[in-house]
Parts: sequence; C-alpha cells; structure tokens
Amino acid sequence: SEKRPARSDLIVLVAHNDDPTDQMFVFFPDEPKIGIKTIKTYCQRMQEENIHRAIIVVQQGMTPSAKQSLVDMAPKYILEQFLESELLINITEHELVPEHVVMTPEEKQDLLLRYKLKENMLMRIQAGDPVARYFGLKRGQVSLMSTNTCSS
Repeated sequence: SEKRPARSDLIVLVAHNDDPTDQMFVFFPDEPKIGIKTIKTYCQRMQEENIHRAIIVVQQGMTPSAKQSLVDMAPKYILEQFLESELLINITEHELVPEHVVMTPEEKQDLLLRYKLKENMLMRIQAGDPVARYFGLKRGQVSLMSTNTCSS
C-alpha cells in the first residue's frame, strides 16, 4: 500500500486574491480529537509569522477546553474549526445552493442607498450557516445571493 503524507505536512498558507497581505493558515492536525496543546502550537506559529486567521480541519472534533481557547483568542486570532467530513463536498458548487458573492463595504453602502434600506432591514444569516462559515463572514458583512429562476 502507498504511504499517505502526514496530516501535519499538509499545512497551507493562503492569501486572498484581492489582497495578498490578507493571509491565513490551514492546519490539519494528526490527532483525531485535538486539545489545547495543539491550539497553542498553532497560535505560536501564527504569532511567529504574523498571521491572524486560520482554519483547523479536524477529524473528530475538539475538546471543550480547546473550543474555549478559540473563543478566548478572538478577536486577535481567529481560528475556525471544520470537520473533515464537512469538507468532502464543496457546498458552494451544489445546484441547490445559490451563488454567494461577499460585498465590499462600499458595495454594501451603495446597495443600502440605492434601495433606501437600513442595515437592520437586510435578511440575516446565522453565524453557523455552512456558506457563511465557508466565506468566513463576519457580523455586518453582506453577501449577495443570486438565484437562477425560470419564469414562463
């Protein structure tokens, strides 16, 4: 049988297409369920490289203390946890999921002015929504959803 690479060898540093200085790590811990020691190791690496965002792809989850440490580190360091099983398919490419485009603050203001809306009149999306998590949406950000509708 072929040898698989160690999950820890899969660590990736990615940059945003529009802003190369906006970078984040993607960590793949070896342990099925990770604890606070692993989180501290990742946070130290982020400090060394001055990176403030990361995704941790876990096999089975995190201990309660590890989850709490993620909350404690925010907003200085944003670490988001995804289960490996959640990433087996790309939900943004599913036919039933409308296309989402994250708007810039300027586009959001233009939208509010054009339609004479207040921010509290916009539809809400849950922080735990899979698409919101996929895009890393923060409170106050707006995403434009386009649907293909057929009318006859």
